[in-house]
Amino acid sequence: MANPKKSKMEAATIDCCLVTIETKTKTFGLDTANEIEVSVQSEEQEAVKLVVKGVLRAQKPKTTTITGNEITLHDNVFNPELALVLQGGTIKFDTAVPTKIVGYTPPVAGSKDKGETFKLCVYSAIYDTAGLITGYEKIEYPNCQGSPIALNTADNSFRAPQYKINSAPKKDEAPYTITYVDNLPTLES
Repeated sequence: MANPKKSKMEAATIDCCLVTIETKTKTFGLDTANEIEVSVQSEEQEAVKLVVKGVLRAQKPKTTTITGNEITLHDNVFNPELALVLQGGTIKFDTAVPTKIVGYTPPVAGSKDKGETFKLCVYSAIYDTAGLITGYEKIEYPNCQGSPIALNTADNSFRAPQYKINSAPKKDEAPYTITYVDNLPTLES
């Protein structure tokens, strides 16, 4: 047997540097998010075993089918534009300064307003042995849909919302993709 070859790439990633949300009509970034938790969603078909008189004769192994991912996005600020995408509702703008947000109202109970479908991109820094950033890992989750959000408040603690997001690939689509990029996208004001 030949000696094994070293892997072509080893990416030492750290931090949640940037999260972007891409809907059909807009793209915006969150540089305040500090954690992304991902839980693989799957369906399992149990193993089938043929045991005759205490002796295993044959078996069909258990199979696991990935159906998507449940993502928990931890952010350090409340973002009404993100809430609008995740669960719908309306944003109220100042009449004198049309770009200034002065309020957010979620959808009414029982509403069919469920927000928008979007692509979620998460960027993490890649460091080398000198402690220098050599690039960024970008993970894309397709066909994301948000869940209703809850806002918790406590004395002497800044609110850090947690947003639940479900991602489900279409037929013949991967549940996520990873690409390596040299720079983060630039956020415009």
